[in-house]
Amino acid sequence: MIQLYRKAYSGLSKKSWLLSLVVLINRSGTMVLPFMTIYCTQRLHFSIVQAGTIMALFGAGSITGAFIGGKITDRFGFYDVQVGSLLSAGLLFILLGYQTSFYPICIVVFILSACNDAFRPANSSAIAHYSDADNKTRSYSLNRLAVNLGWAFGGALGGFLAAHNYHLLFWVDGCTNLLSGMMLLKLLPRVKKEKPASHHAEDTKASPYKDTVYMLFILFTCMYGFCFFQLFTMQPVFYKIKWHLNEELIGALMALNGLLITFVEMILIHRLEGRRHPLLFIVSGVAMVGLGLTFVNWLPASALSALMVIITITFGEMFSMPFMNAFWVQRTNDKNRGQYAALYTMAWSAAQILAPSIGSQIIAFSGFNALWWTLGIVCALACLGYYILYKYYFQSKAVQQLA
Repeated sequence: MIQLYRKAYSGLSKKSWLLSLVVLINRSGTMVLPFMTIYCTQRLHFSIVQAGTIMALFGAGSITGAFIGGKITDRFGFYDVQVGSLLSAGLLFILLGYQTSFYPICIVVFILSACNDAFRPANSSAIAHYSDADNKTRSYSLNRLAVNLGWAFGGALGGFLAAHNYHLLFWVDGCTNLLSGMMLLKLLPRVKKEKPASHHAEDTKASPYKDTVYMLFILFTCMYGFCFFQLFTMQPVFYKIKWHLNEELIGALMALNGLLITFVEMILIHRLEGRRHPLLFIVSGVAMVGLGLTFVNWLPASALSALMVIITITFGEMFSMPFMNAFWVQRTNDKNRGQYAALYTMAWSAAQILAPSIGSQIIAFSGFNALWWTLGIVCALACLGYYILYKYYFQSKAVQQLA
């Protein structure tokens, strides 16, 4: 077992580890987003639709930030975008904690999310820059490990803080953003954007919007993200008002998601990478997430049932998301990686809009049970889409090469 872990983590550059440390500090304070719906409905007494609107604005700001961040990254480089995003988001998280009215919260949430998610395409480009061709996928997995280890800590601490004082969530989230921004400045030297020697007009992958396979992949990823984000938007509210679980237990479940990924994902990737096409692993993972989300419709209301749900969804996440990263990175080059990363981020941001806005409307008109069945159907359609993409685009291409 020790040798397995050693092999899984060996060969990664020092700068990849330092960048992941910055991400770990940043994500250790992630606690506003998973508790925002509970905070809005239970403390500010907003309706479920108003809470869904606020969460949708997180997604709208995320799309804006990802698009702008990707453009700026490709033009000026990833380093300054990461620093600016972390520092500005830190201040805005603290400001958000002082807002108590619906419309001011909406405005601050949108600006905060735009600044916060400009970090993601820049960070994706930075990971590629600090890694080699033979360890790129594991470098992205190391980054995901940092994200989820931080998420585990932040979820557990956030549940504890939320049970006592919601206002502390905003301060901790803001201060960890500021700290990670200062650590990035201290630990990693500034990287200047190198100007390309020439532009190749014949490069068919210059723009991700002209890459048909990638655009279909983005569509199916958005569908999957719509389902997955219910784990952090509507499911905590469901556990609170329907299953009557307390905030500390909900936070512990969030933490378990991160801990499982921390201790299992890198080993899983090390064992599975290269054995099958990434799209086939994605199909398996999305199916598991869909199954986990529907569990609450036929399991009794209990902490044990919630545990089964989170374990199933987490393993689905581990089978799908690392291979999603591997798939889109393979289609990029140094000149367009920021735009590809931005579009991938925008797919998740669009899902972040759709998840609470549509999810809250389904709950308002038909109840929670209808939402969970709907998510199972959408996951099944996404699975079918990924499989068709593999079957007709990649198997047919392999047959043509053999011919």
